[in-house]
Amino acid sequence: MLAIVCLLLTGCAGREVEKAYAGFSERVNAAQSLTFTANVRAEYEHKTAKFTLSYTEDDSGGAVTVLAPELIAGVTARVEPGSTVLQYDGVVLDTGSLDSLGLSPMSSLPVLVQAMKSGHLDSYGEEDGLYVCHLEPNDEYRVAVWFEPDGMVPQRAELESGGRVTVIAEISGWTEGTAAAETETE
Repeated sequence: MLAIVCLLLTGCAGREVEKAYAGFSERVNAAQSLTFTANVRAEYEHKTAKFTLSYTEDDSGGAVTVLAPELIAGVTARVEPGSTVLQYDGVVLDTGSLDSLGLSPMSSLPVLVQAMKSGHLDSYGEEDGLYVCHLEPNDEYRVAVWFEPDGMVPQRAELESGGRVTVIAEISGWTEGTAAAETETE
């Protein structure tokens, strides 16, 4: 009997997460702009590198700017709307590829945003007081995103490629803008 009650409670909570994620995805797709900062840990095959990156997006596309490490701070790459391909303005920043598909720390944020906008919700649940959603944006990547349940604000994300986690991002300053006003949800 207890097992049935637990299963029913899990099912109710699961539907709540699924409904909350659907609302989040709709909200982000309707946003006129999006900004956030991410402390990114890139897991290369034989090393780990850390970056602090800023992501901004509006109707003209997105941009990823390096905030740290200081040596490369200020380098910015642009992304066309609906794309994850980076275009640099006169600077080449080769941080190396994290996988055979050419994923880099800089390109990971557009991939994460695209997954949150249009990825298939594969599974979901709760972990440490946060909602966790496992997304499949395409056949190459799996993305897990942890959300603050109150307001569905992304807190953390992991990007998996080739069967291993290649990027871990701690997200802060998540701000969605509309034509009328900017809304910061922290």
